[in-house]
Amino acid sequence: QVQLVESGGGLVQPGGSLRLSCAASRSNVRLNAMGWYRQAPGKQRELVARITSGGSTNYVDSVKGRFTISRDKAKNTVYLQMNSLKPEDTAVYYCNANGLIRDYWGQGTQVTVSS
Repeated sequence: QVQLVESGGGLVQPGGSLRLSCAASRSNVRLNAMGWYRQAPGKQRELVARITSGGSTNYVDSVKGRFTISRDKAKNTVYLQMNSLKPEDTAVYYCNANGLIRDYWGQGTQVTVSS
């Protein structure tokens, strides 16, 4: 069994930055793509950023140029650097990882952008 543990959420003013981290409980399990999703109140969960095992990345249009996803494959850890945050980035952010036979999800971390 693999658990994903997220950290780094919190309250930040517009224009500020946060860095989210997500670590798998086992470093010896093979994970393919890893990514971050978010869900705002009353809205569907959406993919924010994704990174493959080969390092290819993709982002939702609304965060391009502001957010950067990266990973440490040896540690099975994925990061999301979020800059120039806007109130509309407020949501619960979830880590996701594609295992060989199933997907894994973190418990979610709240990001609130407000003055």
